[in-house]
Amino acid sequence: MLVLVVGQVLAQSSDGIRDTVGETVEIEKGTQEKKDGWAEEQAALEARYRTATANIRYLNERIASEEKQAAALEESIGELERRLGEAKLLQSGLQDTLDVVAARLERFVAQDLPFLQDERARRLENLERELSRPEVAGAEKLRRLLEALMVETEYGKSVEVNQDEIEVAGEAIFADVLRVGRVSLFWMTPDGERAGTFDEATWQWVELPDKYRRSIGLSIEMASRIRPVQLIALPLGRVGS
Repeated sequence: MLVLVVGQVLAQSSDGIRDTVGETVEIEKGTQEKKDGWAEEQAALEARYRTATANIRYLNERIASEEKQAAALEESIGELERRLGEAKLLQSGLQDTLDVVAARLERFVAQDLPFLQDERARRLENLERELSRPEVAGAEKLRRLLEALMVETEYGKSVEVNQDEIEVAGEAIFADVLRVGRVSLFWMTPDGERAGTFDEATWQWVELPDKYRRSIGLSIEMASRIRPVQLIALPLGRVGS
């Protein structure tokens, strides 16, 4: 009986131990699984932390770079505003200068020998219109004024013949007008029967004696490239009878 009782006790103890061991193993297994899960979660959090830290560092660098660019841009804007202000002052000064020079040119043409009057008047009108347009750049206005000045300058270096209607002693005459630079103007009727000059003293067209007709006629032919160039004596200045 004693042996049987001891066997039963041992059998019960062995079963209890197995159950305890099994429970312990299950607990350890669950604990390890939790540790593994925590380790994975910790690794994921660490990776996210490293990524977030790198992003923060990158964003800080970008912010610093943007701040530098913004500062440089503000400096550039300030410089541009300064230059714009100077440009406006220069533009205003340039406009005043252009207007003054154009007015002088207009007075000069009005006091100059009366040749190509319609053409020169149109040129001055166009110039005045361009100079008064606010949308036209100052450089373009300056170019137009210089062109007008150059044209007027070239008149003093050239010899030219034009057909024009002039008034001689109250009589309207259609004539060939010879311009010798800005020195003198001569005229001759198409039939060659009458010739004369522009008298600056009286500011009138006058007729000259017949003895001057040949030299004026030859000069007109040479200026028109009908005759080869040769030396001709023209009555420049004060002309007597």
